[in-house]
Amino acid sequence: MNEKKDFLRAIVEADLKSGKIEEVVTRFPPEPNGYPHIGHAKSIVLNFGIARDYHGRCHLRMDDTNPETEEMRYVEAIKDAIHWLGFDWGEHFYFTSDYFERLYDYAVQLIKMGKAYVDSLSEEEIRQYRGTVTEPGRRSVYAERSVEENLDLFERMRQGEFEEGAHVLRARIDMASPNMKMRDPLLYRIRHTPHYRTGSAWHIYPMYDFAHCLSDYIEGITHSFCTLEFENNREVYDWILETLQVKPPRPHQYEFARLNITYTVMSKRKLLELVKGGYVSGWDDPRMPTIAGYRRRGYTPESIVNFCEMIGVAKANSVVDVAQLEFAIRDDLNPKVPRVMCVLSPLKVTIVNYEGEEELDASYYPPDVPKEGSRKLPFSKEIYIDRDDFCENPPKGYHRLTPDQPVRLKHAYIIACEEVVKDDAGNVVEIKARYFPDSRSGSDTSGIKVKSAIQWVDAKKGKRVEVRLYDRLFKTENPQGVEDLNPDSLRIVQNAVVEPSVIEEKPDERFQFERIGYFYADPVDSTDENPVFNRIVSLKDSWAKKSKKKESPKQAKPRPEPKPRPAQKEERPPLSPDQQRHFDRFTEELGLGAAVADTLARDEALSDFFEKACTFADNPATLANLVANEVARELKNSAPDTLRFGPEAVARLAKMIDEETISTKIAKQVFEAMAKSGENPETIVEAKGLKQISDPDVIGPIIEQIIADNPQNVAKYKAGNQKLLGFFVGQVLKATGGKANPKVVNELVAEKLKR
Repeated sequence: MNEKKDFLRAIVEADLKSGKIEEVVTRFPPEPNGYPHIGHAKSIVLNFGIARDYHGRCHLRMDDTNPETEEMRYVEAIKDAIHWLGFDWGEHFYFTSDYFERLYDYAVQLIKMGKAYVDSLSEEEIRQYRGTVTEPGRRSVYAERSVEENLDLFERMRQGEFEEGAHVLRARIDMASPNMKMRDPLLYRIRHTPHYRTGSAWHIYPMYDFAHCLSDYIEGITHSFCTLEFENNREVYDWILETLQVKPPRPHQYEFARLNITYTVMSKRKLLELVKGGYVSGWDDPRMPTIAGYRRRGYTPESIVNFCEMIGVAKANSVVDVAQLEFAIRDDLNPKVPRVMCVLSPLKVTIVNYEGEEELDASYYPPDVPKEGSRKLPFSKEIYIDRDDFCENPPKGYHRLTPDQPVRLKHAYIIACEEVVKDDAGNVVEIKARYFPDSRSGSDTSGIKVKSAIQWVDAKKGKRVEVRLYDRLFKTENPQGVEDLNPDSLRIVQNAVVEPSVIEEKPDERFQFERIGYFYADPVDSTDENPVFNRIVSLKDSWAKKSKKKESPKQAKPRPEPKPRPAQKEERPPLSPDQQRHFDRFTEELGLGAAVADTLARDEALSDFFEKACTFADNPATLANLVANEVARELKNSAPDTLRFGPEAVARLAKMIDEETISTKIAKQVFEAMAKSGENPETIVEAKGLKQISDPDVIGPIIEQIIADNPQNVAKYKAGNQKLLGFFVGQVLKATGGKANPKVVNELVAEKLKR
């Protein structure tokens, strides 16, 4: 049993001890409208874990009451994720759609009791009639319909006689209730979309509040665990069961804090936007926070379960640092996986005084890992080392190979540089070195002292592989959407070289590429002919260092002596002289950030496009982001002369962002339209009505309505949870389709929440 007893386990134990229940029955009820993500993993571990710990059972139920978004492939993805995490539902696999007929009968029963009625108000009118936090709502005039009329209308709704939105079925509860969820909540709405299981048999579908509690009751659920956003729904949950007077035992709902992680979005709608927009390769893209994404990247099920148990179950919402998840996978892999060598940016080394070939014995595991296993390392006259492990003019403190400083080849010999070979452009293309025969690892009698050992791979027998260096998908701690994507979330190294044991022997499916990180052969793209390895996680959390803000001049500390960068720099080869000139101009003259400048400088077509666009632009920073992200994506599949837009059009789009005519999010939509139609951005914005909304008179009422609809979060914000400001801003942006000016929204929301 879980040694850390959370408050939900304490409730379960008390119910078992008191005899309130004989067997604990939980359920995991996902909606099959997307792939399950890491937040669902927490709920899976909680529900199945509690059932396991107390010798009960956990049901898997698909909450499939919205035919517009649900698909069978999502059902299979959910089942697959649960099994992969190590849990099983046995024979208890259900669908809410299994209960459609029974739910309909329960609704008819409420109508006959006078506790439900068919309302014909429009969606907007229903919202207006609901009232506000400080003002009671008013009941619809249609609530006066007779039982007979309501039964007739409800049956005709079922048969599909009415258009969507013409009628809804509502509970008759209390339009003055302080809990706005209790103000005659909707029970059924009309949908003519065929259901993926029931086809066109139904034209009405139950709302969550109605279907959930009754499905729990039908299945004999004892403890219905929901996240905190459903706290106000509990009153509706209990009202339906009590009003229908269903026979005990009845289920009870308990709320716990949902999982929120920094640098991660948990909204399936936003994840779907990433998939449909082509920002990722699919639901299982290794950068996605989906269980399928983590699995493909190389995370182990044990690491995910350990993470969920480590963060625990709380009653109040909080945000977990993503570094904890990364720690969990490192902690799981460290004592398990073999260590091997990989060269990301190969630099040829010819050992002039070595002849023949040999195989060196090398352990897969360091002394502090209590595992056995070794492999043979082929060694010959020609090897590869990483370019960053040689420096012709080294800074102080550089301990790797230089013209004057020997170095050890890990598991092999000490070598010293004899000659540096360069091409016509001045780039180092080969090192000629000599080795010391009596310096072999494990039997070194050379007496030569070196300060470090470097990676190497035999040039003849090493294997060429593609290495995908994944990083966090978003660049901000609290990302809102695609505008916060990290442009460096994936870097692909095409011609890395690994030692042959990685491909030939495969002692384990996961490896630690020493000094670089933990890696996993991509289960989708990797083949024997073209191996592809995903970086699961780096060896250390280098993100905090990368994202640390520059200190102000007053606080600045003396700059330490420059040191060679660790694995981070190994991800890309050095810039050529021409590329370096571009980079210097972009950073020094135009003031671009290093990451964007690097992306532009490395691609000649991209650099040329950006330079031409700059002649039409006032702000190169905004323009650079568009070119480095949007234009770069188009140029991957098209030649520059086949693009349907030109540098001037992209510059005008950047100007519209700077003038706040459109938001950066809307700009992506406009760019997509430009790429397809070739129309100028102004025409597209005008035709589609995409101009950014900055008028407080327009935004203000929207904010007031959202504040009125979320009294619980308003109270928490005023009690000191300032992070909820982002929630309200996000809701406003959602309500306006991303058109509202974020700056104006932030100011107005903060102002209105102070009242």
